[in-house]
Amino acid sequence: MPGGNSGLSCPYNTQYIQMNLPCFYAESISVENECIVLDEDNSRHLVQVLRLKKGEQVQLTDGQGNLLTTSLVADQKKSAQVRVLSTEKCPPPAPRTAIGISLIKNTSRFEWFLEKAAEIGVNEIIPLICERTEKQHFRIDRMRNILISAMLQSRQVWLAQLHDPIRFSDVLTRFTLPQRFIAHCLDGERHSLSKLADAHRDNLVLIGPEGDFTQKEIEQALINRYTPVLLGKTRLRTETAGIVAATLLKSAY
Repeated sequence: MPGGNSGLSCPYNTQYIQMNLPCFYAESISVENECIVLDEDNSRHLVQVLRLKKGEQVQLTDGQGNLLTTSLVADQKKSAQVRVLSTEKCPPPAPRTAIGISLIKNTSRFEWFLEKAAEIGVNEIIPLICERTEKQHFRIDRMRNILISAMLQSRQVWLAQLHDPIRFSDVLTRFTLPQRFIAHCLDGERHSLSKLADAHRDNLVLIGPEGDFTQKEIEQALINRYTPVLLGKTRLRTETAGIVAATLLKSAY
């Protein structure tokens, strides 16, 4: 292991990434390596944009809880190299919050949801294909890059997991988190999500498309032990409903 404070662990309720240090995402980093060569994109940003010099510190995370504090030792624009000073391993966030949300016609609005949900700390995002979902091109690489940027912006070290789009009926049987909610606007008994969230249990909330879930979909969810919930007194756009749900669930912790 590299020298310094290697192998430290950090509790999830602390600030992982130091506010005064730039941080970069590296998908594959080994805490066993003393030196790491950065890819071309990270190298160019570090050297040309931030204009960091040899000896200045940079942090790296792989989005899987590893946080490395490093020092720049080679400032090449295409292959900058850093020396590992210390490593920390942060445990996965608990409890987990998952949002199952319908794809929407306006891609930019869905991408806005992804960015804000990641900043809030949503751990898992499940794009839904519902009966009223309008088709759109799902650019998973672009959306994953949005999640990476949001993770770094909000100084986190766990990257939100983004699933491939899944049909509504399949999400009901594939994802069986202890707390399962469905938010809808149809008549019937519904409870305030803010009053039901349990701070000690993993949770999943489903958000419907523009036009809402169908009655059939709601009935299917109830059969699969989903609790119908309200997000407030006003009718919300799909992406807004997703952010409100995420905020209510995360604020319970």
